[in-house]
Amino acid sequence: MRDESIARNYAETLLSLAKKADDVDGWGVTMQGVADAFNTDPSLRNFLGSPKVSPVQKNAVLSKALSDRTPRLFMRFIQMLVTKRRQMLIPEIAAEYQHLLDREHNRVHATVTVARETGEEERRKIAAQLTKALGREVVAHLNVDPRILGGVVVRYGDTVMDGSVRKRLATLKQRMIARA
Repeated sequence: MRDESIARNYAETLLSLAKKADDVDGWGVTMQGVADAFNTDPSLRNFLGSPKVSPVQKNAVLSKALSDRTPRLFMRFIQMLVTKRRQMLIPEIAAEYQHLLDREHNRVHATVTVARETGEEERRKIAAQLTKALGREVVAHLNVDPRILGGVVVRYGDTVMDGSVRKRLATLKQRMIARA
């Protein structure tokens, strides 16, 4: 089984546990925090990845570090990952969990490219218009690219909506060439 499939299975399990605890968003934040620590702290990553340290020792250290900060069931989930030697998949599990949460909340992430820097109010308007157009909550991630000249380019999933001035000018140019 591929790591992505394994991570998705563990994320689904984590989501069902979080639902039982009635805190799916809180568990997502906690799981992302563990993944961030794993990604940014080489000593933690080396410790968890070391075959010289037994799973029992790893679980004891993790329990001491996390038990007062995380729900008991969440801690048991992390310990189960270590016991099953899946602790190196923590970042992938966290990412899959976020994807499941997005689906659960009917939310989509979109990359929105604009020609110039925008203020916070304009960002909210863009996200609100996209939410209305797509019928799902849109989390907009804005990029600035002056080459589009104006308008916006929206990418979500495999879909691209190009409403840029650059695209409109290219279309106009093609029409004029075709008529000549």
